[in-house]
Amino acid sequence: MGFVCGIIGLPNAGKSTIFNALSSAKAQVASYPFCTIHPHQGIVPVPDERLEKLAGTLKPEKVTPTILEFWDIAGLVKGASQGEGLGNQFLGHIRNVDALAHVVRCFEAESVTHVYSTLDPRRDIEIVQTELILADLQTLEKRVSKAAHQAKVGDKKAVAETPVLQAINDRLAKGLPAAGLSFSEEGQKLLRSLELLTAKPVFYVANVSEKELKERRWIPGVEEVATREKAPVVIICGDLEAEMAELSPAERDEFLREMGLREPALNQLIRVGYGLLDLITFYTTVGPELRAWTVPRGTHAPQAAGKIHTDMERGFIRAEVISFEEFARAGSAAAAREKGLIRVEGKEYIVQDGDILYVRFHV
Repeated sequence: MGFVCGIIGLPNAGKSTIFNALSSAKAQVASYPFCTIHPHQGIVPVPDERLEKLAGTLKPEKVTPTILEFWDIAGLVKGASQGEGLGNQFLGHIRNVDALAHVVRCFEAESVTHVYSTLDPRRDIEIVQTELILADLQTLEKRVSKAAHQAKVGDKKAVAETPVLQAINDRLAKGLPAAGLSFSEEGQKLLRSLELLTAKPVFYVANVSEKELKERRWIPGVEEVATREKAPVVIICGDLEAEMAELSPAERDEFLREMGLREPALNQLIRVGYGLLDLITFYTTVGPELRAWTVPRGTHAPQAAGKIHTDMERGFIRAEVISFEEFARAGSAAAAREKGLIRVEGKEYIVQDGDILYVRFHV
């Protein structure tokens, strides 16, 4: 499984509309259409201008973008942490994703009832956050008492863990997510091992109507919460995106021009989800295929090569590397070689975003 972004929010916030728009948009890359893994799980290509430019220069037979997986997670209701509604299923699914796209309703529609009868984005965000915090407090409760007990009998590991666990517990008890905490490397490792729901990176998706795009009555509420949490916000008109996703590429371009938009908001949503996971993209040109790959920032060259094939990591000798910018300036691989722009890097090299790699290996 690749990296997964879970779409969460209250019922009728527009999660499924956005998920379905993603699924039918085929994300502008014909060679890699969105595919549904499960009714509520799908894979979508990450829009990538660099890949398009490389394809224009290299003219390969096949272009394969990097991907992001999206899960449409069941709508949460108040009391989910106690098992209300689809609470347990909802919280279980969130545990298995890497980042969260929190869809917030910012549209009025008589045909789509709101679970709380009034529109209030701040309140809606708070309801979801409270349930996640309560679920995390339950997770932590047993761990805190176990560590405290072991610390009393002199267990060194428990003695070291107790203040970290207590700090997390105190923050959650104040109604704040675990994501804002910073610890030493050991503390961070412990925080990750707890798999807390509120430790996952989150961004907000304000799902608006065309009317709200002009009036901005509800959007500021979402932006205010996001600013406080230093979280990104994507403003998206789910219905408009769903409509656009059904158009041919030429019709879609015309539609965007008329709306004064550069690209569909879905592209931004995919990119923000990808960026939030602190991932980077590198490229390879092997035979007839130009391909983009995803690795976490800080990945060494042999591990990046292992993404392409396990043998490449096992038998890694060196990587020949050129940045996208240098390649674009040179205009071709031959010109880049002639100018001495292609560097030779060893096992310690940390792959950078936009690198083009030629891996040398032997097994």
